[in-house]
Amino acid sequence: MVASQKEVPGRKLKKAGNDIPTTSGTKSQIMMRLEKMVEESDIMHGAIRSVDIDEGVFGIAHFEIIAKEDIQQLFEHEELGIAVIHTYIWYMYDTLMRGTELCNRFNFIAASRINTTFITKNPTSVKNELVDRFMAAGDNTTPSLYFLPFNSGNGGHWVLVAMDLSRLMVYYLDSLSGDWSKYPSMKKTVDA
Repeated sequence: MVASQKEVPGRKLKKAGNDIPTTSGTKSQIMMRLEKMVEESDIMHGAIRSVDIDEGVFGIAHFEIIAKEDIQQLFEHEELGIAVIHTYIWYMYDTLMRGTELCNRFNFIAASRINTTFITKNPTSVKNELVDRFMAAGDNTTPSLYFLPFNSGNGGHWVLVAMDLSRLMVYYLDSLSGDWSKYPSMKKTVDA
């Protein structure tokens, strides 16, 4: 079952008070640090970086190549590519989760392995890929969420699909308040 944000019951978030700093009109500290790091490196002059992502993150080991174009996507608020998305997930995993119990509760599925093209051309392979990822996570006795960044392929908009296997529930999270029915191939695969 796929639930949109509107269908999921829960408490509404309280509005932020004046004591919480915002980045409206100013650059965030994170963006300023990133800009400084990039300025001090040679990446904007054509160098590339390889990011090794171990199997703990996506259930399989692989690597991403980060180049000038990827950094520009961040700075210029362009459509983010898969290398940027995967590198960010790896960074979150490495910084916040590695070696903690969070590794048992939250798992990620590589967007490069489950996408609209693969779902359309080879749905059986995609289903097998999902099952393999679920099995690679361990004994599955601890309730956990699986997160899949999903790119529709239409305009490059990313959504997040969160799968709760213990409840057999899939949550569709869209920053643009979109409707999951716009992605029938994704829904068909998740339902299967």
